[in-house]
Amino acid sequence: MNSARDSIDQRARGDWAFSATVLMVALLPRLFVAIAWAREPVWDAHYYHFGAERIAAGLGYSEDVVINGVAVAKPWVHYPVGYSALLGILYKIFGSGLAVAPIINALLGALSVLAVHRLAMFYLSKNRARVAAGLCALHPGLIAYTVVVMTETLAALLLIAAGLFAMRWRGRWLGIVTAGVTLGLAVLVRPSSLLVAPLLAFTQPRPVWNALLRSAAALALALVVVSPWTIRNCMKMDGCALVSTNGGWNLAIGALSNTGRFQTLRAADGCKIVTGQVQQDRCWAKVGREVILKNPMRWIGLMPKKLGQTFDHESFAIEYLREADPMSWPEARRVAARQLLTLFHRLLLVAAALSAVALVGARVSRESRLSGLRREWVVQTAALIAIFVLAAYAFAGDSHPFFWLAVLAPLIALVHLPGRPEQGPVGRYLLGLLAVTALTHAVFFGDDRYHIVVAPVLCILAAAALRPSGAAESASSAALG
Repeated sequence: MNSARDSIDQRARGDWAFSATVLMVALLPRLFVAIAWAREPVWDAHYYHFGAERIAAGLGYSEDVVINGVAVAKPWVHYPVGYSALLGILYKIFGSGLAVAPIINALLGALSVLAVHRLAMFYLSKNRARVAAGLCALHPGLIAYTVVVMTETLAALLLIAAGLFAMRWRGRWLGIVTAGVTLGLAVLVRPSSLLVAPLLAFTQPRPVWNALLRSAAALALALVVVSPWTIRNCMKMDGCALVSTNGGWNLAIGALSNTGRFQTLRAADGCKIVTGQVQQDRCWAKVGREVILKNPMRWIGLMPKKLGQTFDHESFAIEYLREADPMSWPEARRVAARQLLTLFHRLLLVAAALSAVALVGARVSRESRLSGLRREWVVQTAALIAIFVLAAYAFAGDSHPFFWLAVLAPLIALVHLPGRPEQGPVGRYLLGLLAVTALTHAVFFGDDRYHIVVAPVLCILAAAALRPSGAAESASSAALG
């Protein structure tokens, strides 16, 4: 077991020439998009950009309100601060031109590809790790998303980096400290990232109690990173908020929506009197809980719609670009671009689901028909057929329910099926990220931009599709696990 662990550790420290190459391959198309397609930020991007400009101007995370005819900076906390804080620091240095944030996103996206390659080296063979990095580098949706001034690109990088640090120094407190701090930064960017903390237990050596202790320590460190911002909120706002005040807002949207996606909340929906941002969020949280408890089956019944909005297609980046510059995106170009991004995403999702299935040798002698190998071949072939049938139904069906692949992949990997591929610590962490993302948006609401956070995860899982049962890479993962 020690020799297998030493072998994979040695392999994971190599192939840096490819890491550097794929970093540049990822950076070039992202820089082109960032420079050529940069436009005035729209939708939520407007607020992230606005918050960054305020921070760069030394006004803090705030907005102006007029009191007695004088504009006064009022602290702001509705959106998470992390992404705007990063942009604000760089806006202070480079200015807030329209191309600055997309160029930053290009660098973040390229670093994600680097992190994908390095993390995949702890999970897959050398060639499969290269495939994972290549998929992420050339992912058309991730390239197009470079121009979107929103949190998903940074959040994706931080979640992959947290797993990478935990694996790079696996079993050492340095790994937990770096992973915990990185996770804390991810929470400041995207508060639901806090749910990822328990998944770090998958990356740690057994016994289980030791792994859980280390993940709890990472959670504590993440909260320490977040705490200065929480204290600021408690002191400056009308109440305490961990990171932002859109959690209750999102819960109410998810409870009231009939489509499973965003809809504008109005005073008539339940919060007519607003005294502050924290009070407003708590009010909407109360509305959301009341709607759910009044008819919980309706809320549960909406979950497939929410997951469908999240995983069934990929179009947000194109709609964002069209909103920002309608003349450059006539209907024919818009439709063609949406179809390209959606097709790639769906194929990637199918391949990622196959990471839970092993390719078992079909040559079975008469003497071994009742042996374990025979059972493995039957079970894994049945799982393979089931995924292909589900994928075919999703492609052919009017509603295209590809979300079932994202839901079922972690569940299939969880079941101890004969002949299943050994996921190892990295595989369990990645499948956990996919499951947590699905759970989050089943509870709140869906939109296809939210799967961008786990698009790098899908690239690694896709590269893990149909590994031969009992292959060296599986044995190495088992040695680590």
